[in-house]
Amino acid sequence: MASDQNFVDFVVGQIKNTGEIIAKKMFGEYGVYADGKMFGLICDNKLFIKPTTSGRDFIGNIVEAPPYPGAKPSFLIEEKIEDSDWLSELVSITIKELPEPKPKRKR
Repeated sequence: MASDQNFVDFVVGQIKNTGEIIAKKMFGEYGVYADGKMFGLICDNKLFIKPTTSGRDFIGNIVEAPPYPGAKPSFLIEEKIEDSDWLSELVSITIKELPEPKPKRKR
């Protein structure tokens, strides 16, 4: 089941003060980026955040699940998704720990 555009817009709107947040359509679902750095996925109207040590410490009681069959587990954000400040802080913490995106090769 593909994610609903209204849910994607809601999630993007919840994340504030963490740079330019965009969601790019990928294979019927969405990759979520902050300033060009992918930090999460939206699949089946659920938000998944890439796992990091700092994110794990911040969340505390973690729920992990693969965003799609065969994927590595990610942090599944459910109950706190409506807490904009908490979600924004988690995204800030996560993107600081993730590596910079690899430059695209020119063709």
